[in-house]
Amino acid sequence: MCMVRLFIAVEVEDREVLGKIIEIKNMVEGCSSDVGLKVVEDENLHITLRFIGEVSEALVSDVVKVLSCVSSYKKFFIRFKDVGAFPSVSKPRVIWLGVSEGVTQLKLLRDCVERGLRGLGIQADREGFTPHITLARVKEFKPSRCLSKFFAELSSVDVGTSPVTRIKLKKSVLTSKGPIYSDLFEAVLAD
Repeated sequence: MCMVRLFIAVEVEDREVLGKIIEIKNMVEGCSSDVGLKVVEDENLHITLRFIGEVSEALVSDVVKVLSCVSSYKKFFIRFKDVGAFPSVSKPRVIWLGVSEGVTQLKLLRDCVERGLRGLGIQADREGFTPHITLARVKEFKPSRCLSKFFAELSSVDVGTSPVTRIKLKKSVLTSKGPIYSDLFEAVLAD
C-alpha cells in the first residue's frame, strides 16, 4: 500500500506581503549563528489549516471530496501581525508570524474540513488551532541576544493583509534538505 503525507494549507496570495514575510524570515535566519535553527524555505511558507499526516494514496480522492465543503464560504482577507514562538519566546521551538484578522473565517474553514476528515476515519486533531506561518524551527536553543532583539523589535510588526481565495491539499515529501511540497488539489472559495 502506497502512503502519502498530506496537509491542507492557506498560502500567502499577495506577493508584496509574501515578500515582507520572507524579509522577516531572513532576519531570524541572521540569528542562526547564535541559535541552532532552520528557517522554512521561501516556497514553503504557508498557514497549515490541518495537518493530516501519512494516509493511503487511495484516500486522496476522498480527502479532495471533503474539501468541497469550503466552496460555500466566501473569500476573505487575513492580516499577518506579530512575531512570536511556541511554546514561548523565552524557550522557542517554533518561531512564527501570527494572524490578527480573518482568524474566525480560518477556524470555520478548519472546522468544515475537520468534520469531513473525521467522516473518513482520520483521527481528530487534538491540538488547538492557532493560525500562523512557521518562519523557523529551533533545533538547539541557547540564550541569544540576536533572538531576543528579533522578538523585541518584531513582536507587534504588522505585515499587511492578503486575500484568501482558495485552500490547497498538499503532499509533503521529507528529504534531508527539507520537505518538498506539491499541490494535489485546490478548492476555491465563493465570491
